[in-house]
Amino acid sequence: MRFRKIGMVTFYLTIMITISAQMSSKYGSWKGQLIRADGNNIPFHFTIQTEKNKTVMYVVNAAERIRVDNIRFTKDSVFIEMPVFESYFKARVVTPRSWEGQWTKGGSLQWLTMPFAAQLETGKPAIPMHDANENITGKWEISFTRPDKTTRPAVGEWVQKGNLLTGTIITPSGDYRYLSGFVSGDSLELGTFDGSHAYYFKAKIKANNRISNGQYYSGATSIEPWIAFKNANVRLPDVGAMRLKSGEERLSFKFADLHNQMVSINDSKFKNKVVIVQIMGSWCPNCMDETAFLSEYYKQNKQRGIEVIGLAYEYTTDRERSIKSMRKFKDRFDVQYPLLYTGVTVLDSLKTEKTLPQLTPIKFFPTTIFIDKKGKVVKIHAGFEGPGTGLRYEEFKKEFGKIVDGLLKE
Repeated sequence: MRFRKIGMVTFYLTIMITISAQMSSKYGSWKGQLIRADGNNIPFHFTIQTEKNKTVMYVVNAAERIRVDNIRFTKDSVFIEMPVFESYFKARVVTPRSWEGQWTKGGSLQWLTMPFAAQLETGKPAIPMHDANENITGKWEISFTRPDKTTRPAVGEWVQKGNLLTGTIITPSGDYRYLSGFVSGDSLELGTFDGSHAYYFKAKIKANNRISNGQYYSGATSIEPWIAFKNANVRLPDVGAMRLKSGEERLSFKFADLHNQMVSINDSKFKNKVVIVQIMGSWCPNCMDETAFLSEYYKQNKQRGIEVIGLAYEYTTDRERSIKSMRKFKDRFDVQYPLLYTGVTVLDSLKTEKTLPQLTPIKFFPTTIFIDKKGKVVKIHAGFEGPGTGLRYEEFKKEFGKIVDGLLKE
């Protein structure tokens, strides 16, 4: 009988040790892939670790670490909700070192679902690296070709150190945030994933001043060819410019906040204040970066006579869904200024006329409107170049501060 008890204890200890080993083996660096039907899968990297006895995940994009703390493990599955966007993973734990499942993301017309797989990395590079033929550090003039054969301009700003390539791509509406990848021989690859953006770029480097045969993969199906030429003086066209209509000087709007309380630009709270109006949406990664900046700026400067109002144009007129998504923004960045739900979707062709009829059409998200202490619109800036742009972002912060300081002195 004694030996039977010892055997049972040994059996249960073995099970506990095995379970413990399986649970602990999930910690470390992982490579995920969003699987496209055409085989051009979008890779990204993340880590799983513990913080204060809580399992957390960090999505890694160059210098960016996106903290994800809504993770649930069961015996054979894992659920991961991304912290900002309508975006989550459901996966089966195939082995302690591999997962298979789906990534789901909210959309304006339908929800996007892509197959997903992940492998715990061993430390060895998944792709053999060859010495880079060229160093492509610098500024590049990029031309993307849309499916309708029209082209759109962009600027690539990259830093290459050996095989490692980081930087961003900037368009007239904003940047593609933190990109990272590599140069191997005459090939380059760059990518990013933040819960909304799922982008991957490939191309051939023909010389240190010319890139060709580029392919830009976005989401489940989108593909755009691209080429690039090195150009230190490249500038983007200002195609998102907005202005007040003739005869208009100020805005007039009234929308509900997240608590369904009506807020108007004409409320006494905003009288004799410098007001920044943020045109945004909780689906928008550049809006995420701008919200992070504005939230911190407001907390540090509101005592100077500054107010901020966010006007949200969401994917849907479903208020419950929209407010839930907007709350993610508020909670993630501790937003202390009002976020107002316009009730008008981003794809509504009459969104400007329905919400801000004093303005010419809204073209880019985000767009920032500066209002002086007399309530007059003095400046409108379309688009946003965030922290992924490095020096551009630092210059933006300085210019933003100058604008507000000047309005406070009036």
